[in-house]
Amino acid sequence: MTTAVAAPPAEHLLDTKRGKRILMLLLAVAFLDFVDASIVNVALPSIRSDLDFSLRNLQWVLSGYLLTYGGLMLLGGRASDLFGRRRLLVSGTILFACSSLASGLAPNDTVLILARMIQGAGAAMMIPAALSTLTTTFSEPQDRYKAMGAWGAVGGLASAAGVFLGGVITELVDWRWVFFVNLPAAALILRAIFRLIPADEAVEERESLDVLGAVLITVGMLLLVYTIVEAPNVGWGDARTVAGFAVAGLILGGFVAYEARHPHPIFPFSIFRVKGLAAADVTMVTAMAGFYTMFLLITLYMQNVLELSKLAAGSAYLPPTFGVAVSAGITTQLMGKVGTRPVIVAGAILGAGGIFWLSKIPVHGSYWSDVLPGLMVTAFGLGGVLVGTTTAAQEGVPPDKAGLAAALINSSMWLGGALGVAIFSAVANSRTADRLAQHASQKVALTAGFQDALLLAAIFLAAAAVIAVRSPNTHGEQATMPAVEPMLEPEPEAA
Repeated sequence: MTTAVAAPPAEHLLDTKRGKRILMLLLAVAFLDFVDASIVNVALPSIRSDLDFSLRNLQWVLSGYLLTYGGLMLLGGRASDLFGRRRLLVSGTILFACSSLASGLAPNDTVLILARMIQGAGAAMMIPAALSTLTTTFSEPQDRYKAMGAWGAVGGLASAAGVFLGGVITELVDWRWVFFVNLPAAALILRAIFRLIPADEAVEERESLDVLGAVLITVGMLLLVYTIVEAPNVGWGDARTVAGFAVAGLILGGFVAYEARHPHPIFPFSIFRVKGLAAADVTMVTAMAGFYTMFLLITLYMQNVLELSKLAAGSAYLPPTFGVAVSAGITTQLMGKVGTRPVIVAGAILGAGGIFWLSKIPVHGSYWSDVLPGLMVTAFGLGGVLVGTTTAAQEGVPPDKAGLAAALINSSMWLGGALGVAIFSAVANSRTADRLAQHASQKVALTAGFQDALLLAAIFLAAAAVIAVRSPNTHGEQATMPAVEPMLEPEPEAA
């Protein structure tokens, strides 16, 4: 008589040595790209002094990166689906490294701004390729939640750690090393990509790229982000701003009409049939407008009102960095039990409360009593929102559209950041100008501007909580995408 032997339970990929290494690689890509959006904040005064920047052009050290990062993200995401994720990851990392070197060696403001824009283009290729690789590799629900929790934690950690690292590097070495540090990091990432990520299929086997659609979405997104970034300088009611939004709207409208009739569109609108995707994207735009701008405003407050040094201002973000990590870990555990909706709503409410607390910053304040408590509450909210929305936006997405879904949620993140900086900076500058006209001191006027802008940022977070209430509540039941088989091949021996 034959006795049936039960097969041993399948091992989770994330429990294997190879799975852990793949996850660490993808998180390193995310950290590198996310951190470069904020690492230059504290270094801006030194950059301005060394390269003789005008105040108007100085903002483009930040905005240039966001412009191409957000503007090219959708193209990068779809290209990774069509032509291969490893190809886009390798190409983007090389482009990112070369532009980082050019940024560090920049002899003048024009070269630095151009290099930062190219750096953003490289990041727009890397991030959707990395996130879609993560979601197609760790497809089992338990692995997915852990991996997405780690990804969300890295997003929050990088936002806070970027300010810290920028302050330390600028104070102890030189602002140029803010860019040079990317080179060894990129080299290590490239080595790991070739060791861990399998080669893509031949390009000839992929469907052809919708060239006109690619041009329309790229031009439309670039013009939209550019108009948002420039609006505070030229005025929201200025003819240039109105024309920019109008032309961007026409181009994007034409893109939608063209894609609806194309047999192989670069942007298949059927992706929005995936439950929770659109709600997650809208929530991310609204929430990140508040979160991202908060970091900028509080950094300016600590340097210009509290008169903290670059090193002290950067170090001020160490506690919130750990807060984001703790929050992401808790969120990862909660999502499997209560779903994504409650953690997103709770995170947005915490974020709104924390930023509202920060809107009360006084002229004669203290970091320990007036800044740190609000930062910690905000950090816990940020971890919940990032992990929850990113997970919700990836649930149930088919593998051939994973890059597009990844690009959508990351575009939402940076579009929200650019929108927030544009709107809230205009609010802060207007209030500051009014108080200066009333003969208030510089610190009093600046603080009043920061207070008004932070209050509006808190309102945006409250709105994000309301939007999230209407989103579907996913528990991982849609995570049915098959894992990519080559990921399970034995890892080659180290050289």
